[in-house]
Amino acid sequence: MPVFRQQITVRGLVIDPPLLLAPMAGLTHSALRQIIAGFGGIGLLSTEMLSAKRLPAENPTVSPWLVRSPSERPLSYQLLLSRADEIAPAIDALHACGADAVDFNMGCPAAAVGKFGAGIRLMEEPAEVRRIVADARKRTTLPLSAKIRIGASLDDRKLRDFCVMLQEEGIDLLSVHARLKHESFARTPRWEYISRIKEWISIPVVVNGGIFSVADAKQCLEVSGADGLMIGRGAVIKPWLFAEISRNLFGREIAVPSVVLPLLYASFLGHLASLFRPQYRLGRLKEFTHYFARNYRFGHHLASRVQSSGSVEEARERAEAFFLSAT
Repeated sequence: MPVFRQQITVRGLVIDPPLLLAPMAGLTHSALRQIIAGFGGIGLLSTEMLSAKRLPAENPTVSPWLVRSPSERPLSYQLLLSRADEIAPAIDALHACGADAVDFNMGCPAAAVGKFGAGIRLMEEPAEVRRIVADARKRTTLPLSAKIRIGASLDDRKLRDFCVMLQEEGIDLLSVHARLKHESFARTPRWEYISRIKEWISIPVVVNGGIFSVADAKQCLEVSGADGLMIGRGAVIKPWLFAEISRNLFGREIAVPSVVLPLLYASFLGHLASLFRPQYRLGRLKEFTHYFARNYRFGHHLASRVQSSGSVEEARERAEAFFLSAT
């Protein structure tokens, strides 16, 4: 069995095993987090990205972005922001939510995010990022992490300076999506770049991108030398993936049960019904189904049927019909 780092500890937070859920808009909400946590093997869960401007006005008990269950621990809250003056009220709100860690989104390449100066645009504004991180570090003792990409272009000096600055100002952990700004998910991740970042900074570095199986995870760790893995889409397709990796690569005694896909889908529907008000359910079901359907040979039929549904009940009926035809 390969010997990989067994855990990450930052400011008293133990991430064990060093497997992290990637923040994903419309996906990493309480329903998915509970299913992933139920399989085990996850070291740190995450919210979807949260607008720092809107966060202070959200009610954690009903907000679809903030609602959580006791099983979702430890839980990192990811902030989407563009200016240092957004930090103070956002940090206060996260303290009230009982956050276990705070993550800064500095890697999202979406144009809608970039036009507000957020996401990967922050990598072009190191002076503002320095102010953001420094102010956050003054206001909380929680672990601070940042999620970045390797840049808009391959520029080692620029990337090195940015990573070193993050460490100097108080970032405790860095997660890196191993693609450039404009590279799509179809492009093979540049895992080898993580080994360079590891040489530049001493804080833990976690690699993200292109991990869909135990074999992917093993290769990624060997190539990158990263301290841990952050998994996004692969964990939506297979919510039990963390458990498989934890058992096979980190030696955890986790019994991954036989997964009955229709029952797992029904469980997700049940969580949606219990957690979210009706207007927030269908969109989240469609987002989840888009990826979950890849477990089936003809899963595109399931995805399209749910995508064209006008209600959760219609989507449920269409999904159940698909499952019957797929058996």
